[in-house]
Amino acid sequence: MDYDLDRLVAFYHELTPESVARFPEFYSADAYFKDPFNEVHGVEAIARIFSHMFRQVDSPRFVVTERLADANGVMLVWAFHFRVRLWRRSESQSIRGVSHLKFATDGKVNYHRDYWDAAEELYMKLPLAGSMMRYLKNAFACKQPVA
Repeated sequence: MDYDLDRLVAFYHELTPESVARFPEFYSADAYFKDPFNEVHGVEAIARIFSHMFRQVDSPRFVVTERLADANGVMLVWAFHFRVRLWRRSESQSIRGVSHLKFATDGKVNYHRDYWDAAEELYMKLPLAGSMMRYLKNAFACKQPVA
């Protein structure tokens, strides 16, 4: 299997509404994608998810901070930076996560699974839901004695 990880990471770093059309260069026609909100098959469906992202948030940007690769695939540790259009406050938000990628024999991604904690990274930052999420987190947290 021969894939160009540097080229793929550069694609993620430089992703724009226009470059979404380049997904077929990097993903197989029947590629699988799953994240906390979506589960789709096909490069066109994957591209639609990323196009939707550009309509929902301002200034979205992925930064890959670590790469772990072996013969079976790749794990990319990343931060996703954005501004929420619907929120009154416009400060930059970040979500930290990991992408598990597998490649077809032609070097294109045929499996992409994103792992990130929607509760901590997103819901806790919402005005109303955040209060409830923080309460639940505190209620279920193991209280450690002070040393």
